[in-house]
Amino acid sequence: MNLSYTGRSYPPTEPYEVGREKIREFALAVGSEPGDGRTAPPTFPIVLSMHAEKQVVDDPDFGFDFSRVVHRDQRFESVRPVRSGDRLTVTVEVVAADTVDGNDVVTLRGHIREADGGATVCTTTSTLVSRGGR
Repeated sequence: MNLSYTGRSYPPTEPYEVGREKIREFALAVGSEPGDGRTAPPTFPIVLSMHAEKQVVDDPDFGFDFSRVVHRDQRFESVRPVRSGDRLTVTVEVVAADTVDGNDVVTLRGHIREADGGATVCTTTSTLVSRGGR
């Protein structure tokens, strides 16, 4: 893994339009009450951030082996709830990249913003570990 990627940011994703059915599907998948689908569960931004994180883990020059990944940590810092009709983009940055005991560890931060105004909706932080071959 290329440790010099620490601090690198990737371009924002295309706008994602949050729909009621997507909110309901997610709520059911995580065992939440789907309600009317107007307001997403607090962990819904993972749908957007994981899609955006794919830019990093699929970057061949970064050299991170996603096939051996375990999810170490996930955090959400919400400014406001995600709602049906929101158009959101995500910019991902590599906060940290390190090798610990033969395992590659990367921490990624996703800045989820309104596509039209740029106001922050949520920040996600994911720490992934790609297990070394032993």
